Amino acid sequence: MNDTMAASSHRITLGPLVAAIDQGTSSTRFLVFNSKTAELLSHHQVEIKQSFPKEGWVEEDPKEILQSVYECMERTCEKLTLLNIDISNIKAIGVTNQRETTLVWDKETGEPLYNAIVWLDLRTQSTVERLINKTPGRNKNHLKHKTGLPISTYFSAVKLRWLMDNVEEVRDAVVSHRAMFGTVDSWLIWCLTGGKSGGVHCTDVTNASRTMLFNIHTLDWDPELCKYFGIPMEILPRVRSSSEIYGLMKICSSRKSGALSGIPISGCLGDQSAALVGQMCFQDGQAKNTYGTGCFLLLNTGAKPVISDHGLLTTVAYKLGRDKPACYALEGSVAIAGAVVRWLQDNLGIIGSSEELEKLAASVGTSYGCYFVPAFSGLYAPYWEPSARGIICGLTQFTNKSHLAFAALEAVCFQTREILDSMNQDSGIPLTQLQVDGGMTSNRLLMQLQADILCIPVESELRYARWKKAVQRSMNWETMEPVGSENGETSIFSSVPLGFYIMGSMLMLIGAKFLAGHN
Repeated sequence: MNDTMAASSHRITLGPLVAAIDQGTSSTRFLVFNSKTAELLSHHQVEIKQSFPKEGWVEEDPKEILQSVYECMERTCEKLTLLNIDISNIKAIGVTNQRETTLVWDKETGEPLYNAIVWLDLRTQSTVERLINKTPGRNKNHLKHKTGLPISTYFSAVKLRWLMDNVEEVRDAVVSHRAMFGTVDSWLIWCLTGGKSGGVHCTDVTNASRTMLFNIHTLDWDPELCKYFGIPMEILPRVRSSSEIYGLMKICSSRKSGALSGIPISGCLGDQSAALVGQMCFQDGQAKNTYGTGCFLLLNTGAKPVISDHGLLTTVAYKLGRDKPACYALEGSVAIAGAVVRWLQDNLGIIGSSEELEKLAASVGTSYGCYFVPAFSGLYAPYWEPSARGIICGLTQFTNKSHLAFAALEAVCFQTREILDSMNQDSGIPLTQLQVDGGMTSNRLLMQLQADILCIPVESELRYARWKKAVQRSMNWETMEPVGSENGETSIFSSVPLGFYIMGSMLMLIGAKFLAGHN
């Protein structure tokens, strides 16, 4: 049998295929699977640029995000054609996406009205502080009974509020009823199902549950929450289950991926929920940890939401059908995990690649007492402390870049350990098994360190205790209201030790002059 006949025969036996759009913080992928065997047949991946217009601001271009999806679909379809796999065998497409990242666009022109504000972004810290100050007892958990979330810069509602307050185009579009709000899933589904020509404006329960506008008990937008943040409900997408047909793909026929037109988009999950489902964590007590840009540990808690007393989030894990019950999860969210590798590479230049980080760390096998708290975006779970900033401590003259590389990997493991401790306290049942996924899992040293730290040998307990000490040192570095004089200028006397020093010096000078005059 020649190669062409073999390929043709193979194509016939494949049966129905399914595809997935995976739009993450740092990259976009399009993947095609055999629906019967779950075999990955082909995929393509494109990196996404992030911009940092000001300190603490993180943005992405909505058009670039959309274009990356088109490019991944196009390249994957080309690869499938070369493999002699019939693209028309793709029967359904699912969407998974970075959560909380916030977009507003004009439904008449189809144009974004501002860049996407990424989940890591800190520009809303002053807004969050104002909201917390208004609550009884300055309680950041004031809305948790409805949302499962603390009031934090992390979630979409405060980002949307910032856009409405600070971007004239957004404000005007809201007033003239042209604005549409959505997380990345909503933007992609709307664009891929026709955009301004009849695109479907929807989201699923997992993404909606990350906005602070969604009631996790009623499974719908909450009028009181929308009023609290001053968000008009008409700009919100319709909330759907995670598994139903939202609309049909509409792609230009001149593209290779034009063959995808007419295929239903029939699944949508926020990326961490998708990982939980992908790891088959369908039973109460099953958990997974994803090591990506951030680090996200989810524990399936079943059909009833469990409200955490130890700094974790309560979130919707999935709802696999219109008439199916919602399933909930406890989540521990860490802002910086894989992002610390990029920081060491791009900002400090001490490594050239993620593989080099593992080699450096392995060459010393210890941090030599150096501890790294990468609180670049404040601290997420279990602290929810936006004023924290990153620190490296325990440095000696002996410390070198290899020790720092090891400390960076340990930081990811210690943050996971903190979340796991909180999870065990909330659930009352110690976790005995943890499924893992994400880009950093290819780092074997990291996985071994994680196993060691979670298994709690005596040596790692001491290191963990010192890590906790370092975390406390990282807090309260950044405040939105500087200490200063009434006219807003910072006074040298706002520093008490410096004030005493200068006052003392002045008194000594006056005393010396007095004594000199009497000689």
